[in-house]
Amino acid sequence: MAEPSKVAASALRAFIEKTFTTVGMSADDAAAMADVFLWANLRGVDSHGVARVPRYVELFASGEANLNAEIRVDRPRPGVAFVSADHAPGPVALSKGMQCAIDIAREQGVGWVQVKETVHAGALGYYTELAANQGMIGLGFLAGMPNMAYPGARGAAVATSPFAVTVPARDRAPFSLDMATAMIALGKINQYKMKGLQLPPDSAVTADGTPTTDPAEAKMPLPLGGIKGAGMSLGFELLTSVLAGVPIVAPFHGEGNKRHRQNAVLIAVDPAAFGDGAAYATAVAETLSAITGLTPLDEAAPVSVPGDRGTRTAQARSDGGVPLPKGTWTALGEMAEKLGIELPERI
Repeated sequence: MAEPSKVAASALRAFIEKTFTTVGMSADDAAAMADVFLWANLRGVDSHGVARVPRYVELFASGEANLNAEIRVDRPRPGVAFVSADHAPGPVALSKGMQCAIDIAREQGVGWVQVKETVHAGALGYYTELAANQGMIGLGFLAGMPNMAYPGARGAAVATSPFAVTVPARDRAPFSLDMATAMIALGKINQYKMKGLQLPPDSAVTADGTPTTDPAEAKMPLPLGGIKGAGMSLGFELLTSVLAGVPIVAPFHGEGNKRHRQNAVLIAVDPAAFGDGAAYATAVAETLSAITGLTPLDEAAPVSVPGDRGTRTAQARSDGGVPLPKGTWTALGEMAEKLGIELPERI
């Protein structure tokens, strides 16, 4: 298999921004898009990085994503807010939503924000890290279009809805868990396809429900832990879409409403509302160290906690460039040619 192309992080960011300003986004919104996609690539979450950019260009062209969205923020009660996204891109709407949650948490101790009717959010951990960067605990969960199997049912039933939590720690990287409710995300299936690799066993099925390891044949991921992952996804639909009055699952199965859309809940928690915030950050670090200090089964593989691998990968890719598989590079090249822009220079 050919070595992937490598691009400097700064050049990749500039390319993403140029792409989105070329299709009509404002400079500020394009920068928000670049922040989210580059964050994913730097941390090794390539399924949610620049590989998603051509799909976003398609969403704008089709009108499923709104280039000129009028995002509205309402606060019906002191600790709660609604961000009505008007089908704005997820990185724009959710970045606003998490900052709103952080601002509320500074006042109330906890901020709960419902983001309604946005379009593909990208890596959810980016938004919870925004809270951690300001000394807050960040939590998020998201609901989207049914694209995952449900135990005992035929066809796509619920979404591969992700959950993320980031907790700041003193003098070390934060605890950062970002996980889907599926065995494998759809974006990762595409990454396997681009790399010419087989899928892990029992992670996906064909359109008729037959298990497959061929990423070209895989149409639906299987839920993580069977009914456990499927139940989590359904729960997130109830807490996001249904609670905000914009359900997705029921209209999808009942009316056949298949317009692409997502809803999210973003929560910020101020540790100082529960006691000494600085002491909490120290205790978090001590807790994480208690785990990373355990005796490893393999001396060559030290014990880590969620967030550590992404932090190491981000440092390495910031220094040495972001690898882009051949399939991703080809897709970006085709998109760039259509838009009349230049690909970033390879290193």
